Amino acid sequence: MIMRSILTYFFVVAFCFVSTGYLQAQQRYTEEISDGVTVGTFTYATKNGENLDLDVYMPESDPTFDRALIIYMHGGGFSEGSRNEKGIPEFCSKLARLGYVSVSISYRLTRKDTPTGFGCDCLANDKLYTFDQAVEDLQDATYFLIEQREQFGIDPHKIILIGSSAGAETALNTAYQPPYCYGLDSGPVSYAGVVAMAGAIPDLEKIYAESAVPSLLFHGTCDELVPYATAPHRHCKEGQPGYLILHGSFDIAQKLQQLNKPFWLHTTCQAGHEMASVPMTKYFDIIKDFCYRFVIKGSKEQIRTVEKSEKKTSCEYESFKFCEK
Repeated sequence: MIMRSILTYFFVVAFCFVSTGYLQAQQRYTEEISDGVTVGTFTYATKNGENLDLDVYMPESDPTFDRALIIYMHGGGFSEGSRNEKGIPEFCSKLARLGYVSVSISYRLTRKDTPTGFGCDCLANDKLYTFDQAVEDLQDATYFLIEQREQFGIDPHKIILIGSSAGAETALNTAYQPPYCYGLDSGPVSYAGVVAMAGAIPDLEKIYAESAVPSLLFHGTCDELVPYATAPHRHCKEGQPGYLILHGSFDIAQKLQQLNKPFWLHTTCQAGHEMASVPMTKYFDIIKDFCYRFVIKGSKEQIRTVEKSEKKTSCEYESFKFCEK
């Protein structure tokens, strides 16, 4: 457990140069309210002797205590990647400068150093177990942050999940869970929104009226690892140990449309799994817009954006008519 003295020091540093005039002149979540970011690292759980840490990025000189929280999960096929690898600190810092508290978490890499990895030789049941373990870690990180909500200055009813690839699969599987009780007087809490970059889920029935949350879904139609619509994970062949049907961004959007729930499906035709990271830079403004309009302001829109890829060749996977125009 983190000592109170460490947390106190962290926030003394964060708020020691308050400039209220600058903050009041900016629109939180749409413009940068601070030109500085304070970062702190904390252990949110210890499992099997492994400390699971998270990095908290906060806007410097910001006295607000009911800020929206964004939790980011990195990719890497549940076998590699880290919470502070290249690109993530800048991504989280940009979010923090907008006024969010942004957090990048470590989670158990269940498939690390395994002979079958997370591909077609990995048993389908092992893949599902891997999803479950990562969801548990994300929920534990959420619980830790909510417990420390006063110190971090966050609103537990405004928590947005963002994930890339394996992190997107985890974020989606977690976001569509029923409201979870974190011991708050206000009762169970649902996540306020989810941003998935090349993500999918094994069961569309997890999404129903009470579990659906506003969703921003980035995907390429030719993703060779995580299907854009309904297909086997990594396009494994039927009969292979790792044959597991997943439902990607297209099908998730279809389900949300049926439920009349808000979503933004951003499709890039012919693009592959690079869409797991491209949006963090190229489409950052869309992420910013979604978080503000759909989560902070409560928009009920259903948006479909289709972009052409620079690739000239067609992929071997299912094509979609909107990509043929």
